Amino acid sequence: MSNQAPNEARVIPLRPPATRPQPGPGARPAPREPLWRDLVGDVLRRERLAQERTLKDVAEAARISMPYLSEVERGRKEASSEVLAAAAQALGLSLQDLLARAHGRLTRLTTRHPNHGRSTSTPRYDGMCLAA
Repeated sequence: MSNQAPNEARVIPLRPPATRPQPGPGARPAPREPLWRDLVGDVLRRERLAQERTLKDVAEAARISMPYLSEVERGRKEASSEVLAAAAQALGLSLQDLLARAHGRLTRLTTRHPNHGRSTSTPRYDGMCLAA
């Protein structure tokens, strides 16, 4: 027989609880990694505003509901590639353009804190290499 009370369930965790090292006194917490949906939504919103277009106009051109496009722009929804391609096309961008701009923002945001508290033995180079 079991030692448990009859109405108590035994819970077996699937993963051990995550333990994060606590920063020392006066240390700043590690910056939060940006989410892809936030980056893509920000690019869509910036491009729409740069074109001085309304949310309604772009949503209609993309055949997306206006509330859904708003949620995507605010990073509240994880849009499918079809939705992203339609929104990009409505703004005169290709999906490649949209993703390249989001990648550029990600690079700029994450290189402000290049080591994220980690030490490396070699310097980090963020750049482009062109070969002929």
